Amino acid sequence: MKKFAISILGFWILAVLLGRILQLTPNAINLNAILSSPSLITTSAAYLLGADDLGRSILARLLRGVEVSFIVAMVVTVVTMTIGVFIGLIAGFYGGKVDRILMQITDIFLAFPGILLAIAFAAVLGPGLGNLIIALCLTGWVTYARLTRGQTLGLRNRQHVQAAESLGASVPRLILLHILPLLASVLVVEATYSLSSVMIAEASLSFLGLGIQSPNASWGAMLRDAVRYMLVAPHYVLIVGMSLMSLILAINLGGDYLRDKWDVRKVD
Repeated sequence: MKKFAISILGFWILAVLLGRILQLTPNAINLNAILSSPSLITTSAAYLLGADDLGRSILARLLRGVEVSFIVAMVVTVVTMTIGVFIGLIAGFYGGKVDRILMQITDIFLAFPGILLAIAFAAVLGPGLGNLIIALCLTGWVTYARLTRGQTLGLRNRQHVQAAESLGASVPRLILLHILPLLASVLVVEATYSLSSVMIAEASLSFLGLGIQSPNASWGAMLRDAVRYMLVAPHYVLIVGMSLMSLILAINLGGDYLRDKWDVRKVD
């Protein structure tokens, strides 16, 4: 399964690079190719996977859509991890009143499903790539905060942390050099699952019309357009749906592999 996940991820990363090198035109309209089926015999390589309801190349839009998904997922994951880890470290290290206040704020966000909060924020902020990223960042940090806080509470009383503190180490030094490195493996595993969750959230918001707007390519928006033509052009929804499923599956399998590899409780 590890090789399968690596192969799928490598394929999509290569596809993004290839799409940039070939300089495809995902917004080019060809009225003669509307809803055309995939074919190996075609005058243009761009129409290997057929065309959408406006005659635009599904292949070109698919490659541009996965690029957008990667960009949104990476930016949101980095931002939410930074915010959540910072809050979790402060709450777990200081404890007491600081911990209670920060965790009460976190619990308020956890009381609502993340996707519903993202939809609410996206609706208030308006559609668009920038607002989509902001909406997902406003809701994605809570998991990192709870995870980091729980781990920090246990690490705070470790002997090496207490020894460094007794020798006069400052709080930033204790956190950055003695606690945060021990959280790295846990946070990396969580980040892999966050990548897939953000990609699904981005596709969901775009499907609802709250994310990437036409004519820009997005897998969610492509699925929204494809479901209207399922009976006359089933290849459209199948290609986009299978592409999204393969990418999410590969990322989740990669996360499972990292979790098993770095599990300190695993007995060889």
